[in-house]
Amino acid sequence: MLSALGLDRDEECLYRHLVAATGSPSDLAGRAVLPLARTIEVLDCLVARGLAVAGPHGTFAAAPPAIALGALLRRQRDELHAAELALLALVDEHRRATSGRSAGDLVEVITDVGAVRHCFAQLQQGARHEVCSLIVPGLAVVPHKDNTAGDDGLRRGVHYRVIVDRESLAEPGLVQLAASSIAEGEEIRVVDRVPVKMIIVDGRTALLPLLSGQHTAPASVLVHASGLLDALIALFETLWTRAYPLWTDGATVGERGAGLEPFDTRIVALLLAGLTDQAIAGQLDTSLRTVQRRIHALMQRAGAETRIQLGWHAARNGWA
Repeated sequence: MLSALGLDRDEECLYRHLVAATGSPSDLAGRAVLPLARTIEVLDCLVARGLAVAGPHGTFAAAPPAIALGALLRRQRDELHAAELALLALVDEHRRATSGRSAGDLVEVITDVGAVRHCFAQLQQGARHEVCSLIVPGLAVVPHKDNTAGDDGLRRGVHYRVIVDRESLAEPGLVQLAASSIAEGEEIRVVDRVPVKMIIVDGRTALLPLLSGQHTAPASVLVHASGLLDALIALFETLWTRAYPLWTDGATVGERGAGLEPFDTRIVALLLAGLTDQAIAGQLDTSLRTVQRRIHALMQRAGAETRIQLGWHAARNGWA
């Protein structure tokens, strides 16, 4: 109850015992069930705050609650009042600073496909620290292979974090592009479904579709620093924590101690990402029979009777 006045649990406990009766540190330690060293430390704090006084023969007594706690309560009220005044001043300052800003300063609508492509490239070219992307299936305005600005950003040392819709991994050539990007330092994770395609640059600007559900349409909205941008960043971070890391680079997995052949590491990564055997075969440019045979060999190596057990073993032993 006294925590609102700044007392921790031990301080409140000892003060209540002191109010009930004076005592020495050892006596109070026994009554409060605290170590002696901690009791002495807390008593020193209570004395420093005017809640306790040292008496004769090493004993301590409580300062009168009405005076001691009353002073703390008044101090808290004064600090809260000062904080309230500061808040009102900040609100007024913010209102003056933003009074001239319109919605157009925070959100821009771009409908021309050429302008959208230019904006998409320009955002990445101006990136200094990080680019966060949400990827949906069937990108049409700026296909993966045409995102040369992203390649340039990686080479400049910009950190890229990408969340891919699981369905996208079945698109021809996407896994090969992902492997190349991962080798350049890009982080890629997979989720069952990406709700909207989006790119966020340096936490200050976002680009996403203008209309709901129209991921392949060019009409887009550019969002600058605002509460809306904060919500978009929060959406990305939430998806990122839930997403599964996509490991398609054999060397990377090998460094984690897997000891598998690069071909097998890619099979495991795509299997754990949720692709079917047929989709894995298509992405790795091999036959369905070969993929199934390698998966069976991996299950034998892991001592797994089911694919779920293989997935558990792969995650536990750094196979993916």
